[in-house]
Amino acid sequence: MIEDKVQAYAWFNIDTANGFSNGKKGKAKAAEEMTKEQIAEAQKLSREMIEANPKLMGED
Repeated sequence: MIEDKVQAYAWFNIDTANGFSNGKKGKAKAAEEMTKEQIAEAQKLSREMIEANPKLMGED
């Protein structure tokens, strides 16, 4: 379950970076139930996901 929250936050973080307002809301909601360490892990995961697939940021 904890890993699911980290994954969800990572995806919401990517959505937020792409300008989706629902991403910002989802990220804030997920963060309410996460530790600082889990949030840091999720932020790192979202960076790794973008590095592995730049198209997640709308880049071709």
